Amino acid sequence: MQKSSSFGVGLALAGALVLTPDALFIRISGMSTFQMLGWRVLGLGLIFILAWVLTSRDRPSDFVMLGTGAAIVVIVCQVVNTTLFPMGIAIAPVATVLLGVATVPVWSALLAKWLYEEVTSRATWIAIVLVIAGLTVAVTDKGEAALDADALAGAVCGLGVAFALALTFVTMRHHASLPLFLVIGLGSLTSGISGLLIVGPAQMTDGTVWAILVCALLILPLSFFALNEASRHTAAANVSMLLLLETVLAPLWVWLGTGEAPSRRMMAGGAVVVVTLAVYVVVTRSTRSRTPRSAAQ
Repeated sequence: MQKSSSFGVGLALAGALVLTPDALFIRISGMSTFQMLGWRVLGLGLIFILAWVLTSRDRPSDFVMLGTGAAIVVIVCQVVNTTLFPMGIAIAPVATVLLGVATVPVWSALLAKWLYEEVTSRATWIAIVLVIAGLTVAVTDKGEAALDADALAGAVCGLGVAFALALTFVTMRHHASLPLFLVIGLGSLTSGISGLLIVGPAQMTDGTVWAILVCALLILPLSFFALNEASRHTAAANVSMLLLLETVLAPLWVWLGTGEAPSRRMMAGGAVVVVTLAVYVVVTRSTRSRTPRSAAQ
């Protein structure tokens, strides 16, 4: 059982790392917010539905599960998550949105406690504090975090994304019978179709299509599957913290791909996050034999 938790941490790490070049391909695509929503999330939804069709062993039971509260929660959270993020980026500085998203491990720990009485270990809380401190240093360069009206709205969007992600991870962990591909796929299709309708089919090919297809067909499906499957094997707070690697490593990919160098402050804050998570993963693996399954490592 403890090996399963360690496996979940490793799977979450893999999913987070796969997600890190997403921003680079978004930048290369040159597409608008709702174009990206249409391409990326619609592609994710179609792939997940196809995966469900190919792998489901009991489709009637899966459809019955769609009527449960847990399935509805995950579908709604997927719509909220994939819609609020591009909305926040469109109206506010990226830094304030990312600060909101950076609260995802805190929400995960709190929701796991409130909804399922799942214990969060001291090591997890220490790591959460250090990660958020590092992210704050990294994304508040050049005064971008000033909370004017637009920035406040962006922060609220980021908080909404964080809450939706956390609730998804917690729900998937405690409802193992949910058809992952089907519920995530339906939520993605809903928001992806919304993006397509807002932009209109005629505008969808503006920009560099191949770059956004890399996101839609490879990066998002692989990372979303790994992260959501990981939440079934380890505490949601663990998955949430590892997900934040994308926040600090994405600028490095953009630097390598476009020559847009991150600032020293971004590098320093990112180093705090990476080192903290690396130590945390090692500590989690080394202590799994001494920690009850109910505890979050």
